[in-house]
Amino acid sequence: MAEPVRLSKLMSARGLCSRREADAFIERGLVFVDGRRVSELGTKVDPACAIRLDSAASRQQQQRVTMLLHKPVGYVSGQPEPGYQPAVALIRADTQWRDERRPEPAFLPAHLKGLAPAGRLDIDSTGLLVLTQDGRIARQLIGEQSDVEKEYLVRVEGRLDAHGLALLNHGLSLDGVRLRPARVAWQNADQLRFILKEGRKRQIRRMCELVGLRVVGLKRVRIGAVHLGDLPLGRWRYLSPDEHF
Repeated sequence: MAEPVRLSKLMSARGLCSRREADAFIERGLVFVDGRRVSELGTKVDPACAIRLDSAASRQQQQRVTMLLHKPVGYVSGQPEPGYQPAVALIRADTQWRDERRPEPAFLPAHLKGLAPAGRLDIDSTGLLVLTQDGRIARQLIGEQSDVEKEYLVRVEGRLDAHGLALLNHGLSLDGVRLRPARVAWQNADQLRFILKEGRKRQIRRMCELVGLRVVGLKRVRIGAVHLGDLPLGRWRYLSPDEHF
């Protein structure tokens, strides 16, 4: 028989919610294991058990929003730093972008509660940043097992030979840890296209340094199946119901 595991950990591993959300649902008695309501934090269960959320928990998840922001240079993704604002400061009614091709709900201040970036985009970079209230989406994008592609256009200075390009695709390590295979190719004479499935701190800039390049501009244009598209710089919109990463 398999070793029992903490219920909240199992719920997160199955993509039902984040561990924090799982604990909140358990505490409110909104989780059923093999048909039995569980309300005690720290409960351990069989890894093969059936888990079901109460309809109240499901409704709560459906009300959570995810936003797409075209982050400008000079804003930090997460916690504010001295002299710089967090990207979430750009989420306001007057910066919402409405695309006439899709219905866009009205901004509500309640949508700022618990809103957090699902992945980093450093202060010197621009492009698509996802902010979400939904722990399931956060885990999908930045969880340890995440396999979602992130695509970047990177302007560089310096010389890069065929061997250096091959290393960018696979063969580099950062902080003693080998990087996962990437897809890197020239977009034009001074710009590379990177497609990664991980997001180590300042990863692309550090990768380029290792092969003798200097990054002079970095823009994220896609996360999974969601594209930055024509979302203007400094504006945001809601992830629509028919969009999935």
